[in-house]
Amino acid sequence: MGSGELDARTQELIAIGASITAHCQPCLTYHVASARSQSVDEADIRAAMEIGQRVEKGSLAAMRRFAESVVDGPTPNASACCGGTASPGGRKCCS
Repeated sequence: MGSGELDARTQELIAIGASITAHCQPCLTYHVASARSQSVDEADIRAAMEIGQRVEKGSLAAMRRFAESVVDGPTPNASACCGGTASPGGRKCCS
């Protein structure tokens, strides 16, 4: 069984993929530089970026299907978003 902790190089590779998925350009710049400073192989950096791009592509496809189902389905309850509260803290979903 593992220690539950990831080494710094692995953390940076995960952060690179997450930066791509989150569309965070400053994050990607930071984490690629950090990975390079730890001598992470360029091929590993590119592999992490490709994984992030695959996750992003899958997420986008799922959102498109969901959006189509919302548009094509029954009219959503207006109080479920923006006009009503959507979180336990009482915040509106768009605020």
